[in-house]
Amino acid sequence: MKQAIYGSILLIFLMLPPVAHLAESIMSIHMHMQMPFIAIGGMLLTPLLQKKFPTFFEKYNGNGVPGIVFFFIIMLYWIIPKAMDDVLSSGYAEAFKFISWALLGIAIRDSWSKISKVWEYIVFIGIAIMYMIMAGLYIFSPDQLCNNYLIVEQRTLGWSYFLIALCILLYFIQDLFADKDAYQED
Repeated sequence: MKQAIYGSILLIFLMLPPVAHLAESIMSIHMHMQMPFIAIGGMLLTPLLQKKFPTFFEKYNGNGVPGIVFFFIIMLYWIIPKAMDDVLSSGYAEAFKFISWALLGIAIRDSWSKISKVWEYIVFIGIAIMYMIMAGLYIFSPDQLCNNYLIVEQRTLGWSYFLIALCILLYFIQDLFADKDAYQED
């Protein structure tokens, strides 16, 4: 129950106009801080929702794969530059951002314990590929992709995408080759 309270407080805090305006004024913070924090708020709400609606989660996300597919759909939508631009000019788009990212957090937390290691690797590789593509797009595009952000912010976001993708790939490689038996307690 405490997690749900903390998640609700986090989501309400992120919705406050001064906080939302500050987070959305810098492109990297908008994409790599505000949106993941909204997802974390959704993750914190997940145990309460699982307790209130157990049949829903079991029926529609029994093996975790539908939640992962939903996660990728939402991620693919929000990495589109036009989607980030729309949030700054439309209240409906901003409301959709908060709802979709909170649902993304709920879906990933519900799904993660249900999926196999292969699906975890698919998620890591999928995110890394998406982020590498977006890094190339934001870094090497000569044009301004988002009307509300400067080109220098666009390039900064591109480099942050690249670094996050690199870290994900390094984690993936480390996890693939680490001897997990050495870390197990008897």
